[in-house]
Amino acid sequence: MNKSLLCLAIVAASHSALAQVQGVVRDEVGQPISNATLDVVGSNLQIRTNAQGEFNLPAQAGTEVELHVKAPSFMHKTFHLEQSSKAVELVLNSTAVNVVNVVGLPWHASNMESAQPVNVVGGEQLRDRQASTLGETLKNEVGVHSSYYGPVASSPIIRGLEGPRVLITQNGLDAGDASRVGPDHAVATEASTARQIEILRGPATLFYGSGAIGGVVNIVDDRVPQGLDTYGEWRVEHDSVADDKLVSASGNTGIGNVGLHLDGFWRDADDYKIPGAAEVETDHDDDHEEHVSNGRLANSSAEAKGFNLGTSYILDEGFVGLSYGHLERQYGIPGHSHGDEDVSVYADLKQDRVQFLSELSLDHEFFSAINTRFGFTDYEHSEIEDGVVGTTFNNESQEARIDLFHHPIADWRGALSLHYKHNDFSAVGEEAFTPPSTTGSLAIALMEERHFGDVLVQLGARVEQVKITADNMQVDLNEYHHEDEHDHGDEYLRVFSIDHESTPFSASAGLVWDFTPGYNIGLSFTHAERTPSAAELLSFGPHIGSGLYEVGALLRLVEDEPGEFHFDLARTDLELEKSNNIDISLRKFEGDFGFILNAFYNNIDNYYYLSETGMTRETAHEHGAEGEEHAHEHASELPVYIYQARDANLYGFEGEFIWQASAPLKLSFTTDYTRAQLDDGGDLPRIPPLRIGARAEYEIGNWRAELSSQHYFEQDKTAALETSTDGYTLVDAQISYALSNDLKIYLKGHNLTDEYARVHSSFLKDKAPLPARSFAVGISGNF
Repeated sequence: MNKSLLCLAIVAASHSALAQVQGVVRDEVGQPISNATLDVVGSNLQIRTNAQGEFNLPAQAGTEVELHVKAPSFMHKTFHLEQSSKAVELVLNSTAVNVVNVVGLPWHASNMESAQPVNVVGGEQLRDRQASTLGETLKNEVGVHSSYYGPVASSPIIRGLEGPRVLITQNGLDAGDASRVGPDHAVATEASTARQIEILRGPATLFYGSGAIGGVVNIVDDRVPQGLDTYGEWRVEHDSVADDKLVSASGNTGIGNVGLHLDGFWRDADDYKIPGAAEVETDHDDDHEEHVSNGRLANSSAEAKGFNLGTSYILDEGFVGLSYGHLERQYGIPGHSHGDEDVSVYADLKQDRVQFLSELSLDHEFFSAINTRFGFTDYEHSEIEDGVVGTTFNNESQEARIDLFHHPIADWRGALSLHYKHNDFSAVGEEAFTPPSTTGSLAIALMEERHFGDVLVQLGARVEQVKITADNMQVDLNEYHHEDEHDHGDEYLRVFSIDHESTPFSASAGLVWDFTPGYNIGLSFTHAERTPSAAELLSFGPHIGSGLYEVGALLRLVEDEPGEFHFDLARTDLELEKSNNIDISLRKFEGDFGFILNAFYNNIDNYYYLSETGMTRETAHEHGAEGEEHAHEHASELPVYIYQARDANLYGFEGEFIWQASAPLKLSFTTDYTRAQLDDGGDLPRIPPLRIGARAEYEIGNWRAELSSQHYFEQDKTAALETSTDGYTLVDAQISYALSNDLKIYLKGHNLTDEYARVHSSFLKDKAPLPARSFAVGISGNF
C-alpha cells in the first residue's frame, strides 16, 4: 500500500443510517499521529485525533467533505472524502520545513499551501527572536527588513515597501496607530504576548484593502479565546546593551462555556551602547553624526507596558468573544536637532483597543459559516521637546468585517466579504505636518478556490470606495528664497477644504500545483489599486521623523527664479497607484531537506514617493508658554521633498534552504534581494541591499544551541541625495537548558563581533548605528 496516498481502510464500522467520516491519521511509516487537527473547509468545525490517531467527524451537509489536516513536524494536507460508514486512513508526511497555518487568510491554508508567499513566525521561534519593536523582531525573515529608527520605532519593510503600503493588523484588524505616517512613530503592538506573526509578502489588497498593496503583517494572539483549554506562558529577561528588562505573561482558561484570557507585559531600556562609541565621541565627521553620551546613543531609551483581557462564549458552532487592551509606551526620538543644537525629544504613546470576534458555523441552505470582526481603537501620542508638548497625534478608528462562507457550488468554495473602515486622524502642534483628516472606506470582495486534481486554483476580486476629507488644510503660498528672513505672517496663508473620493479595484488569480510528491509550485498574479494616504496627499510642513519639509501630492512647487519658489495647488487629477504583481514559488517540503524559492516582479504605475526638489526651507517654532522666562525658539533649515507619482518597477528573489542533517542538527540558509527603479531612470530611496544568512541549530537532551549570521552587502543603488552604505556581517548565538518540560533558562548573544553597522533603509542611517555586542539572560515557562 502506498502510504503517501489516501486509501480506504478495509475495516468497516457498523452501518449507520447517517453518513459520516471516521478514521485514523498516520505518518508515512504507519504510526498514528495523536492530537492532529482536522478542519472542515468552509466551516468553523474543528476536531482532533485521540492518542491512537483516531477521529470521528459528525455528518456534514452534502455527500462529500473537504478536510484540512495538520500536525506539528508534518506537512499539512487537504483530503476530499465521501461521507460513509467506512473508516479511512489519512497519511501525513514529515518535513524539515516549518509549516504553520495562516490565520490571516480567509481559507484554511498553511504557508506551504498558499499561492502567495507567506512567512509565519510563532512559538519558541518567535520568543527567541522577539525584540522591543516589530521591525527588529521580523528583520531576519526572508523578504523582510527593518526601517530601524533606533530600537524604539522600527517597522517592517516588505520587498522594499513600507509605510502606507504595508498594513499592520492585530487579529486581522488594523492596528489603528500612526506608524504608517512617519518612521519615528512606533507600532502599537507587542510581540512578547503574541501567538504568531504572519507576513503576507506582496499585494494583499484582496483581503485587507488598498493599504496592503505591499503586504500585511498580522499579529495573532489569544486575547479572544477560541476554546476552553487552560494554557499559558511567562518570561523574564535582561539584556546588557541598554539594561533592557522584560517581564511578560499570558494565559487562557475556561469556566463552563466561558473562555477567559489575560496577558500583560512591562519592558524598560536605557540608551543603548553603540560599537566603538569612544572613538565616535572624539571623531565626528560630516556624514556620520552620532549623538553619543558615555558610549551610548543619546535619547534612545524606552519604557512600555500594557495588558489585554478577553472573554468568549464557546458554542458547538464556534465562539463569540470580546476583548479590551491598553498600551502605554514612552520612547526617545534619537537624532533630533535644530541646526547644530541637539534637542531631547521623546514620544508618549497611549492606546485603548476593543475587539469583537466571532466564528460560527451556520445551518443554512446556502451559507456554511460566518466570521465577524469589529474593532475600535483610540490612539494618542505626543512628541515632547525639552519637557513641553510640541505635537500631539490622535487617531480614532472603527473597523468592521464580515466574511460569509458558502457551501460548495460546482466544487468551488469561498466567501463573500464586507469590509468597513473609518479613521479620524489629527496632528496638532508646532510640527504637525498634516492637517486633521478623516478616511473612510467601504468594500465588498469575493474569494473562491477549487481543486482540479493536483492543482488548487484561487480567484478573487474586490471593489472599494475610499473617501478622504480635510476641512482645514492650511498652505503658505508666500514666495520664499534662501536669504528671506522676513515673517510674512498670514499674508498669503490659504485654507482649503479637501474632499477626495476614489474607487480602487483589485483582482487576483493564483494556483498551487502539487506536480510530484513532496513538491509544489505556487503562481499568482495580482492587480491592486491604492488610494494615496492622507499624509501623501495633504502633508505640508516639517516632519521631525524624516528630517524633511514634506509637501503632499495635492500641491506643487513653483520655482520663480533660481533660489526662489512658492507653493500652489496641483492642477492635475490625482491618479490611483496601480500595481501588477507576479509571484512564482517552487517548494520542496517532504523529507530531511526542503527549500522555498520565490521570484517576483511588481510593476507599479503612479508610485507615490517623496522626491527631492533641490530646495530648502527654514522652519522655526517656539517652546514654552508665551511670556515664560525660559521660552525659546528653535530654527533649522530642512530640504524640501514633495510627493510625486511616477512609474516604478520592483523585482527580486527570496530563497530558503533547510536541511535536517541529523536528529539533533538542523542547518538553514536564506537570501533575499530587491531591486527598485523608476521607469524614467533613477533608483527609489532606502531600498535594502542583497542579504545572505545561515543558521545552525543543535538540540540534544535538555540542551539547545543556535548560531546564526547575516551578511548585508554594500548598497550603492541610491536615489538622488542619498549616500551608499557599506556592507556588514552580524553574528548571533543562543543556548538554553530545559530544567523541565515547562521551564527553561537561556543566554543570548547579539552582534558578537561588535560590528559597526548602519542600516541603509533607516532615516537615521548617519545618526543611529546598530547596537553594540550584547548578552541577554532569561528564564521562561509555560503551563
